[in-house]
Amino acid sequence: MDRPKPNARKRLLANKLRRLREDAGLTQVEAGEPMRFNKNKMSRIELGHLPDYNGFLALLDRYGVIVSDYEEWVSQYDRAWEKGWWHAYGIDGRGYVSLEADADEVRTYQLGLIPGLLQTEAWMRAAFAGARDPLTGRRLENAVAVRLRRQTRLTDDPPLQLHAIIDESALRRPDLLPDEQCAQLEHIIDCAELPNVTVQVVPIYHGLHPGRDGSFTVLSYPRLAEPDIAYLEHGFGSLQFEKAKDVNAARLVFRHLADLAYDEPDSIRLIRQVIAET
Repeated sequence: MDRPKPNARKRLLANKLRRLREDAGLTQVEAGEPMRFNKNKMSRIELGHLPDYNGFLALLDRYGVIVSDYEEWVSQYDRAWEKGWWHAYGIDGRGYVSLEADADEVRTYQLGLIPGLLQTEAWMRAAFAGARDPLTGRRLENAVAVRLRRQTRLTDDPPLQLHAIIDESALRRPDLLPDEQCAQLEHIIDCAELPNVTVQVVPIYHGLHPGRDGSFTVLSYPRLAEPDIAYLEHGFGSLQFEKAKDVNAARLVFRHLADLAYDEPDSIRLIRQVIAET
C-alpha cells in the first residue's frame, strides 16, 4: 500500500534536512547509522515522512546543529505537523492551497481563467459550476469560502506578492451576465492598484506562444529560504515540480510571457476597453 504524500510543510522541512546532511558531508547511510535509521528510512525522511520528535532532534545533533538553534527547527517541525486552516473546509495539506499559504510570492499565468486570487465571488461560482466535476451544495460553498480566504493574503501584513499574467481570452468569457463580467474586470483593475500586485495581459494577436500549452504557477519562499516550486493544474489533476531544472524552465517561460504581454498600464487600458465593449 502506497504511503500518502506528505504535506507541503513536511516536504519543505525534509528538503532542509537533506541540505543539512549534504553540508555535513554525510551519506544517508552514514547519517542514519547512530539512530539505526537504514537507507530506506533516511530516504523516506528526506521525501517528507518525518521521524518522531526524538528522531528529529537526533538528526539535528548528527548534522551539527547547535542546541541554541534548536528552537527555530522545533518550531518548523511543530508547524509541519499542524493542520492548516483549509482542513476545516475538507481540503488536505497536499495540494495547491498549502503551497500558496507558505509562499511569499506567486507568479501565475492563466490561459482560460481569471487567477483565483483575482476572482469575484460570481466568477468563482461560475467556474466551479462549469468544472469537469461540478461543485454543488456544501462542496461549492466550501470551495468559495477557501478562495475568498486565500484572497486576504493580498492585503495581509506582510502581503503576498502577486504577478498575474492573463491571456486576453480569459477576459472575454460569455458565461457571466454582462454586469457580472464588468464587475469581474473592474475587480482586476482594483487589485492591480495594490502595490504588491502586478497584472499583465497577453493580447490575442500574439497567436501561438508557449503559454498556449496551459496555465502554471511558480511559488517562491524567501522567508523560509526554500527553493521555488512550480505547479501545474490540468483537467485530470495537478503536478508539482521541485527539481531545479523543471522550476527554472517554468521561470523562463513566465519571463518570456511577461515580455510578450502588455505592460501593466496598457493591460489596464485593454481591460477597460473590454468593459466598454461588454
